[in-house]
Amino acid sequence: MNLDEIKTFTKPPESYWMASTPTTNYPALAEDIKVDVAIVGGGIVGISCAYLLTKEGIQVAIIEADKILQGATGHTTAKVTSQHGLIYNKIKTKMGEELAKQYADANESAIRMIEKISKELNIYCDFTPQSAFIYTQQDKYVQKIQDEVQAASSFGIKAEYAEKIPLDISIKAAVRFDNQAQFHPRKYLLALAKEVISKGGSIYEQTRAVDIEENNPYVIKTKQGKKITADKVIIASHYPFYNKHGIYFARIYPERSYALAIKAKEKYPGGIYITAEDPGRSLRLINSEHGELIMVGGEHHKTGQGIDTVKHYEALVDFAAELFTVENIPYRWSTQDCSTLDDIPYVGHFTSDTPNMYVATGYGKWGMTNSTASAVILKDLILHGNSPNQDVYNPSRKTITASAKEFVKENLNVAKELLKGKLTPLPDDFEIKLGEGKVIDAFGERIGAFRDEQGALHLVNTTCTHLGCELQWNSAEKSWDCPCHGSRFSYNGDIIEGPAVMPLQYEINVNTLDKLINDDF
Repeated sequence: MNLDEIKTFTKPPESYWMASTPTTNYPALAEDIKVDVAIVGGGIVGISCAYLLTKEGIQVAIIEADKILQGATGHTTAKVTSQHGLIYNKIKTKMGEELAKQYADANESAIRMIEKISKELNIYCDFTPQSAFIYTQQDKYVQKIQDEVQAASSFGIKAEYAEKIPLDISIKAAVRFDNQAQFHPRKYLLALAKEVISKGGSIYEQTRAVDIEENNPYVIKTKQGKKITADKVIIASHYPFYNKHGIYFARIYPERSYALAIKAKEKYPGGIYITAEDPGRSLRLINSEHGELIMVGGEHHKTGQGIDTVKHYEALVDFAAELFTVENIPYRWSTQDCSTLDDIPYVGHFTSDTPNMYVATGYGKWGMTNSTASAVILKDLILHGNSPNQDVYNPSRKTITASAKEFVKENLNVAKELLKGKLTPLPDDFEIKLGEGKVIDAFGERIGAFRDEQGALHLVNTTCTHLGCELQWNSAEKSWDCPCHGSRFSYNGDIIEGPAVMPLQYEINVNTLDKLINDDF
């Protein structure tokens, strides 16, 4: 199979982590309940934190809008590493040595925690020690890598400068972190979810939170009309769905990135890698039941603002072909990450005025260790009122003011996309092919149209139900994506990702477009 044939992508996107593990079948919330702690979101943060809290005898309930571990956790690169790009010298420069040391300690401890739990519970999650590398092929990044080695080493990380890496490519410089790892995230977390249940916790799927009554105790309202009363609430829904405080929608921006799992002729040399250059490229090995697969990741862009999304997969194929003889691509998928103004997650009290409401969000592309560190911080705050590494993650940290320019930049971008969506001329050509989606003018308003493989046409209102931005078509995932705050909807209007809590306003299914055009256009 040649490269052009490989790029045809005849199969729809599918995550290896999802394909290689069973689906879950936890019940939906069918009655009002009361618990000590309610966790909104069944990803790595929610499951890990629930596990830690139930071990301490705390009564916990997790509610998940879809099924647990199917969002970012089920579509990650699953690198268990404290190496988060060239970040330590940046934190040291902007936030000071004390907070940089906290960040290093939190993420190094998270690696060891995942390793310890997997051993204690006999979880066969493919946890494999690896060295992690950031490398560059450009002279301008050499000094940055040298600075990163010095900074990371000063915070206790085993970091070394290198001029060669195991990959068979020529580089200018690299930094190597030892004692890092990789694993299968769903194998690990599905086992933790069972532990939560065995220790008296509850997990409810297909239960979407839509609002919170700030009483004492809190009352979470669900889409189905059921209520969860809780003394303490953790919002771990990836992008916070609750907008009444904290203006998180103005302090977070969502990005999509892409991954391939390729079958290559060559044997993988070991290690996990990321480039210093932008757009970044990352590599790691997957030991699958079908033999070695090499994960190739990268191609990030703001949600709803990328080029034709299939082009991002094609770019990764081209990169992979520079390093390996690509024989096949059994799996490909994309994911969504929330980034903060200073690239440090927001973990802790939702605001300084909500002592019993907590948040965990904004991991960028480094959710495995940051999420685990977040679970520890939230557990400590709930049980003890403080945690050793809480200051660097504090959502109300004073150092965020240093990112004021980024705040203005991101919100100008949101405003631009909001206006652009309202003003963009609609296409005059209403022809829609099988598997194609586009925006059309129908009934005097913008309508999103998608024709499925059976020829049926699906029409939805393209106004995002979160804050009113106009959605853009994602051709690779066949979804409607919000360029402002990252909500995503299926072609028939159902929510794929928040912060939206309501589906698109309507969905119409017609067998042919001709009658619609003749009658209504």
